[in-house]
Amino acid sequence: MSNVLNDAALDQLFRTARTQNAFLDKPVEDSQLKALYELVKWGPTAANSSPARFVFVKSAEAKAKLAPALSEGNHDKTLAAPVTVIIGFDEDFHEKLPYLFPHTDAKAWFEGPREGRRESAFRNGSLQGAYLILAARALGLDAGPMSGFDPAKVDEAFFKGTTIKSNFLVNLGYGDSSGLFPRLPRLAFDEAARIE
Repeated sequence: MSNVLNDAALDQLFRTARTQNAFLDKPVEDSQLKALYELVKWGPTAANSSPARFVFVKSAEAKAKLAPALSEGNHDKTLAAPVTVIIGFDEDFHEKLPYLFPHTDAKAWFEGPREGRRESAFRNGSLQGAYLILAARALGLDAGPMSGFDPAKVDEAFFKGTTIKSNFLVNLGYGDSSGLFPRLPRLAFDEAARIE
């Protein structure tokens, strides 16, 4: 882990990568989505808890289930995207800890009311969603993450009867640059960070 990625890789992951609002009419194969998850699963989470759960919405039937939950500004572009990933988090993620973190009783850390686990599930599931965006870019896909949707409707349509809650959505595919907005500024180091 001592090699710095070259500029082309850093550009693809961060500097020239863009949030996509439109996608080419080019499919994303199931094998690509499986390869994507195979990268995402290696990203670090607290106690290896891995609380994120992913639904890859591809079929017309699944898109029809998702459509009523989308905000007006995200509706058309999401239905036109080859894939939309629902990034969810399992509020009972601790049930998997005997397998995921076997060297101690980490499950006991999270026993009790579900509300006591929610923050950890949300935080670490959000990390995994960010890993998904970077992994998609690393595999040559473009991403359009968003939060303009009704989580209660998504949960009802996709997670009813489970302990999984939706967090955010990510459209995936091959970006159409005609849908890009002008690049927005970012904060300088001294505005957002300090070294103590």
